[in-house]
Amino acid sequence: MSARFEELDWQQTPMGELMLRRRAEPGTGTQIYEVKLGEEFLMSSLFTVAEEQMSLLGLAAARGEKLDVVVGGLGLGYTAVTALGDARVHRLEVIDALPAVIDWHQRKLLPVSAQLVEDPRTTLRQDDFFAVMRTPPAPEAPRHDLILLDVDHSPRHTLHPSHSDLYTTEGLTALAAHLADRGVFTLWSDDAPDEEFMATLATVFDDCQAHVVEFANHLTGGVSSNTVYVGTKPAH
Repeated sequence: MSARFEELDWQQTPMGELMLRRRAEPGTGTQIYEVKLGEEFLMSSLFTVAEEQMSLLGLAAARGEKLDVVVGGLGLGYTAVTALGDARVHRLEVIDALPAVIDWHQRKLLPVSAQLVEDPRTTLRQDDFFAVMRTPPAPEAPRHDLILLDVDHSPRHTLHPSHSDLYTTEGLTALAAHLADRGVFTLWSDDAPDEEFMATLATVFDDCQAHVVEFANHLTGGVSSNTVYVGTKPAH
């Protein structure tokens, strides 16, 4: 490992080699945290604007004063911590398939880890979010007011083939069963707005929107963008 990088953790996972590393940004000395899966970059603390905006846009659409929130994908923790900044959030469950990622936060290796794990509203659950959403909720199980999903690169570019079915009408219908009436589903995507996926989203949810979130890209010197999809479950 180059002296410029410090490897904080490395683990073999079912999806490949997972690495958490830290480096100092040239010129400023700012500590940057990065996650790689094999040779692919998954996330960087340089770019957290869209993850934070996903929470803010979902919360802006959510109704109620005691919100039950589920986050699919823990990552560096910025989506979850942003949600905790809303006093209406009564309960926050974060579901991640990789024990290593949960372990990073429990060991407080990342900048927002302590804020996340020390908040009594937070539960970290090691599970397959997609399998959880496929499974019908028990009649007595609480329904969620907001589901925030940030796992795949986009509905078309998934980290695992088993995720693809969620982005169909059938998959979204199964997910919606876990939401309360007027509950909100919010999805991060690295791609530009996808008209075909928007049409699919609208078969299950009302008030569907694709928000383009722009942010400065310090690596290219330009501006990059992500997409945040938001939809509301119809009231019955």
